[in-house]
Amino acid sequence: MHNIHEKALQQELERRILHGLVMEWENALWVLSPPDRARMRKPFFRLKPLKDRLGYWCAERREICLSKDLVSRHPWDAVREVLVHEIAHQFAHEVLGARNAPAHGPLFRKACECLRANPKASGTYPPLDERIHRNAQDNKDRILRRIQKLLALAESKNRYEAESAMTKAHALIAKYNIDLLASHEDRHFVSMFLGEPALRHFREDYHLAGLLQDFYFVFGLWVSAYVFDKGKMGRVLEITGTSQNIKMAAYVHDFVRYFIDSQWTTYNRDKKLNRYRKTDFAVGIIEGFRSKLKAKNRKKGFNTPCDSLVTVEDPLLLAYADHKYPHTRSFRPKVSSQDQTVMTDGRRLGKRLVISKAVTEKGTTQTALLGNKADK
Repeated sequence: MHNIHEKALQQELERRILHGLVMEWENALWVLSPPDRARMRKPFFRLKPLKDRLGYWCAERREICLSKDLVSRHPWDAVREVLVHEIAHQFAHEVLGARNAPAHGPLFRKACECLRANPKASGTYPPLDERIHRNAQDNKDRILRRIQKLLALAESKNRYEAESAMTKAHALIAKYNIDLLASHEDRHFVSMFLGEPALRHFREDYHLAGLLQDFYFVFGLWVSAYVFDKGKMGRVLEITGTSQNIKMAAYVHDFVRYFIDSQWTTYNRDKKLNRYRKTDFAVGIIEGFRSKLKAKNRKKGFNTPCDSLVTVEDPLLLAYADHKYPHTRSFRPKVSSQDQTVMTDGRRLGKRLVISKAVTEKGTTQTALLGNKADK
């Protein structure tokens, strides 16, 4: 009986994944011109064990197949990267006429350009999350390890020592990026999801996204992504930057969210306030931490118009983002009534927030799909 129940759960999960692939296929086409989009016909989708590749496009069966290992062990943004690669194969075959052309030849590369697909995301190429978090031995990762050591020192119970270590870590982040810009060195950018796709996000999520973009040298955008629990497309924060900056921003994102949750549990133990007040509290913490970083930047001599490091713009990152996201629109999250007392209390805590501990190899934002869902 137990095995039957487990099999039914697995079948339902795979059904949801396949439904998500269909919806992501439809979403991926919106980057195309209307005539090209109209020529794309929905394929069949399949999951199966694949030993030597992450996925494939079968023209004879009009089928996109993805590896079960990929969807069971890797997060959705990694799965989606492979999916869009296979959509590019479909586009090259059905729209560009690459029926007898090399599988990864010029027409396929043109399809990848049109769909903003990664032409390498197949075969034995490491999935997105493995590429971001793998251990490299180059100079950039040695700098990241120095930052890790400083953040470990920031765990000191002596408040002044902790503040000093965090300040030095942020100064090293800034120096590394400013030196990189001055060197005109070519840079490789990657994108990853932070948090989970959802139909709605709380106001603090947008404030935290702004903090990361303003102080950690990443470009952030809310993109459409499949929400498994709802079976619909929602939104998720996607950040783009060098792998070193991506890892740093992801760690700060997780650290701040954990800090908010732990502080709220203590703050609200006797008050019994509702979820909206937690948003006020969280926004206060984030804005308090923002004001602290601004003050430290001014003290260190980063006198930019907005007192933030993002204004030391990376032209290559902006050009990459302009190409990756050709169709964007602005929106403002709805703001309900706010409790200024709760927000002020949060801001007070935010000004005392110290980012500490070494950056982990894999943050809580990176969870395997099938394993994550099957445990629920």
